[in-house]
This record gives sequence, C-alpha cells and structure tokens, in this order.
Amino acid sequence: MDFMIRILLNLRILKQDFDYHLIRASMVVIFLFFGYQKWFDYEAQALVPYISHGPLIFWMYPVFGIRGACWFLGVAEWLFAVLLFFGFWNKRLGILGALGSVFSFISTLTIIPFIPNGWAPSAGGFPAMTETVAFLLKDLVLLTASVYLLRQDVVRASIKASTTLDPVAQLQNM
Repeated sequence: MDFMIRILLNLRILKQDFDYHLIRASMVVIFLFFGYQKWFDYEAQALVPYISHGPLIFWMYPVFGIRGACWFLGVAEWLFAVLLFFGFWNKRLGILGALGSVFSFISTLTIIPFIPNGWAPSAGGFPAMTETVAFLLKDLVLLTASVYLLRQDVVRASIKASTTLDPVAQLQNM
C-alpha cells in the first residue's frame, strides 16, 4: 500500500487545486455534450416523459413546444458551459455557471418521484429502480460537483474581494 501511495504522490494528483480544475473541466465538457444533443429531434422526443413530469420544468412545453423546450435547454446548458469555462479565470462568472448548474440538476432530480414507471414492479417497486430513474440518479453526483464548484468560487471570490477592498485587513491577516 505504501508503494501505491508513493506512486500516486509522484503523479502529482495532490497538486493544489487539481481536483477543483478537473471537476470544472468535466462539468464544462458535460454541459457542452448535453447541450449539443438538444438540437436533435431524437433527444427532444426522448425528453418528453422527463420534462412533462418535472415539477420545475413542466411549464416549458406549453410555452415553447417540444422542440423549443429542448432548444431552450440546449442554449441554457451551453451558457452554463461557457460560464463555468470562464470561471477558470473569473470566479464571478464561475459562480453564475455553478448556480445554473445547481438549478439544472435540482430540476432533473425533482422528476424522480413523478416519473411514470420509475420503480420496477417486478422487483417489488421502490427502491428497485428502472433505467429511467437510474438515468436521472446520476444527476445527484453532478449536483454535488456543482455545489462544490459554487462553494469554491464563492470562497475564492470573497477572498479576492476582501483583499482588494481592504488592503489594511490584508496586511493584518499576514
């Protein structure tokens, strides 16, 4: 085990902020791909049972229609990708991207209790989930990553704001 620990240390995975940057980059890629799918009819049709049963997003079909709702989501996901990407350099933009990301995954997770046939009756129902619920459950990890980025960006932005606004406090904290 000590040998493996030494190897991992040499890989520099403990380098400062490696996890933070890796999670940010992963979220950017995820939102780029999620957003890309929304421009195609197959995705619009696949999302019908999800959006129509989402307590926070059901309103999109009456307002935009099936394709329009999908395009709206695609634009929002690309916007979150851009904001998260620029969050590498500008924490305030990162905060906006992380907030959008948090709302996005809360919206999808709230579908779980309302999705038809979400629990496998042949296995006794809850907690035996079908692929529909399993597909949504991955968003729990993505929500956690979003909250992590939000926290990190708020902390980093507040530290930067406090040091730039009050140079005396900066000297006193040294």
